[in-house]
Amino acid sequence: MSTPDTTGSNDSARDASSSHLPDHIRRAIEITPAAGTGERIIDITTLGRRTGRARRIEIFFYRAAATTYLCSGAGGAATDCHANLLADPDFTFHLKNGIRADLPARATPVTDPAERRAVLAEIVADLNQPHDPGTIRPTRHEDWADSRLMRISFRHRT
Repeated sequence: MSTPDTTGSNDSARDASSSHLPDHIRRAIEITPAAGTGERIIDITTLGRRTGRARRIEIFFYRAAATTYLCSGAGGAATDCHANLLADPDFTFHLKNGIRADLPARATPVTDPAERRAVLAEIVADLNQPHDPGTIRPTRHEDWADSRLMRISFRHRT
């Protein structure tokens, strides 16, 4: 389901999977549908599109189709996070609950309608699981249809 990166990045410097990461970090990212809300909360550091200064933002990440995503959530409202990543897709993915790690990453907007539908359906189904009473519970896929969705690739450290 994951499509190739067409942004012109150096493919030898990136890896869309997390297979090159140390096992404990990879396991923290490759969470299962049974993962609780707290395990999905990360920080990202991205450049502010207006200021050009580094900006740290708390956000949820999701796993679907064996890939990591950032999503604006139900309703699809515009977010600074999404706008910043569109302007400068390279950022730092900070694991902060349990395992702590700062990982170089790149965000690619998901624009293919079929991929968007499949990924959002997986996210909604996952969040509707009764595993964590604190989890946001969207009841309809339509609520998430306009969400801003970014595919994350973890870059090798150089």
